[in-house]
Amino acid sequence: MERVRVLFLCVQNSARSQMAEGLLRSMGGGAIDVKSAGLQAGGLRPEAVAVMHELGLDISKQRSKSVDEVAAERFDVVVTTCEEAKEACPFLPGARETFHWDLPDPAAVPGDEAARLEAFREVRDELWTYVADLIRVLDPVQTFASRKR
Repeated sequence: MERVRVLFLCVQNSARSQMAEGLLRSMGGGAIDVKSAGLQAGGLRPEAVAVMHELGLDISKQRSKSVDEVAAERFDVVVTTCEEAKEACPFLPGARETFHWDLPDPAAVPGDEAARLEAFREVRDELWTYVADLIRVLDPVQTFASRKR
């Protein structure tokens, strides 16, 4: 059976979408093909790597990508992780379902490293809940073709 393909989108593909990608890859147990991209590539935030490492997940090898790099690929599900990405999200043919998770940008939090890390943890934990819910919705055993619309 073909794996469900999921794309997470945010503005710079530096934090929220990267953490969501790492979480779904881990929690999906290999049953879901997952990628992330941004309206533009902004580089992977070290704070995102650090807070994911706290969960035993290594996203340091993930790479920030522009949506242009994945636009030719087919995704079953597209998830925007911020309002800006939702508003500017390009049309991606083949996406059968879309979801929007409006999460704050942890990189925009002012303050010292401890304050920024706490903001990244809060977004990571919220993403964990959203990703767990998404896995239940996707149910990789059931194909999208058999779902009623």
